[in-house]
Amino acid sequence: MNIGYEKRQDNPPQETNVLIIGGGPVGLSVAVELGRRNIDCIIVEPRLIVSHLRPRAKTVNVRTMEHFRRWGLAERIREVAPLRVDWSQDVVFCTTLLGYEVMRFTGCFGLSPQRTDMFAESGQQMAQPLVEEVLREAVSDLEPCHLCLGWSLQTLHQYDDGVMTSIVNERGEQRQVKASYVIGCDGARSVVRTAIGGHYVGTSDSRPNFGLVFRAPGLAERHPHGPAVQYWVLNPASPGLLGRMDMEDLWWAGVNGVSAEAGLANPYALIRGLVGIDIDAQVVGTDPWIARMLLADRYRNGRVFLAGDAAHLNPPWGGHGFNTGVGDAVNIGWKLAAVLDGWGGDCLLASYEAERRPIAEQTIQEATTNMSVLAPELGNADLAVSGQVGEQARRAAAQVIRTSKDREFHSLGLVLGYQYDASPVIVNDGTPSLSVGQNYEQTAQPGARLPHLWLSERVSLYDRLGSGLSLLRLSNDADMVPFIEAADVRGVPLSVIDLRGHALEERYGASLLLVRPDQHVAWRGTSVDRPTAEIIIDQVRGY
Repeated sequence: MNIGYEKRQDNPPQETNVLIIGGGPVGLSVAVELGRRNIDCIIVEPRLIVSHLRPRAKTVNVRTMEHFRRWGLAERIREVAPLRVDWSQDVVFCTTLLGYEVMRFTGCFGLSPQRTDMFAESGQQMAQPLVEEVLREAVSDLEPCHLCLGWSLQTLHQYDDGVMTSIVNERGEQRQVKASYVIGCDGARSVVRTAIGGHYVGTSDSRPNFGLVFRAPGLAERHPHGPAVQYWVLNPASPGLLGRMDMEDLWWAGVNGVSAEAGLANPYALIRGLVGIDIDAQVVGTDPWIARMLLADRYRNGRVFLAGDAAHLNPPWGGHGFNTGVGDAVNIGWKLAAVLDGWGGDCLLASYEAERRPIAEQTIQEATTNMSVLAPELGNADLAVSGQVGEQARRAAAQVIRTSKDREFHSLGLVLGYQYDASPVIVNDGTPSLSVGQNYEQTAQPGARLPHLWLSERVSLYDRLGSGLSLLRLSNDADMVPFIEAADVRGVPLSVIDLRGHALEERYGASLLLVRPDQHVAWRGTSVDRPTAEIIIDQVRGY
């Protein structure tokens, strides 16, 4: 794989529209959203290179892949990902990797080799460092974006007309950068969060975890369980999970209840416990960690915003953390662009916290529920016994796993079904909100993600949506003119999309829909007069 990008800029610009502190996947996603809208931005990131020794997130979910499609990056992600979607969609529970299979889930994490009307892109298993490399490459190709590696934030001061910051590189050289807005994407130890007086609220788990990356030649061919994206090992002596990172010999693993000291003292014993025997393995990276359930008490102070881990930390179970951060990036990105382009108001910026903080809270709750039943809770010595005793134990365990873990691997309700119906820039039509369950229920009510549709073999409805607002005409008697005129007078970019031939009026519950750049429905209804259209447009754009 050959991913190229500008390694550093030794002379960052002294002024910019948006200064992004932190160039991980969330900060880079903000930059892509802004850069594609021709908004200049600077990304400040202390790391010169991306380390592949701490893969952490490995699930790029359906919703994130839909955002990548809109940015023109979905195919690049698939190209770089070592594990193709059609390779496996399974999660296996076993006594050890070479031991008995207890049960397996299929169709996990939205991994769908077949096209479905439910979404524009299936999920993708791919380690976060590879995603980050693709995003660095994309940012480097966007002229308005300045990727400044080797730099970090020192100080930040807000004024009425902007934010003055001081940044420093690894050589101790300082630069003053003035920005109209600052977005803190600088992770759990966020300097930006501290600067705006923000604090995490929540708890941390008491049980430590120990992650590893190791090479094990031939291991994939030795075990009996076939391809799977995760193998959960229910060995009481070494409970955890592992999986392949590529189609060669690189594996990741995580063991529950192991401290950093114990893991570093003998990582090969952990691998032996997961696999079931001693194998020829080489540890290439370790990562001790503790699950944290933390939410920032604020997402904004004046011209400064938080996104990603700077705003929320949640356990990894279910694969939601990184993806929630990308959702933050998309949300604040298009809204800042609208304000800087002159058609968005301050209420649009205020809606960022109103929309995204409840989603993070909901996601933390879901991941915490998933965390309540892990390999240590599911394992017992009888599972590995041969004969009737072992068979009965494995059948009983399979039933517990089926009822307690299914939601962790099949969660499209959470991934696609969240709604912004309480947002000040959503025009609510009085429809009761759908509760977010395990399964996704399609709805076009205001605040929800626009239900997806394939218009042809390769063209998604989402491909037709504009970079600003989009007005969808679903019936012959729907009058678009009042909206077109109201948007034009206000300088609001409005794309008009004629969908009368697709019989969508009943499915979407309206003859007209107003859709935001992030593919969420802002308003739905029937024809309205010009004054009403003006009121709707003004609310949606934050005035």
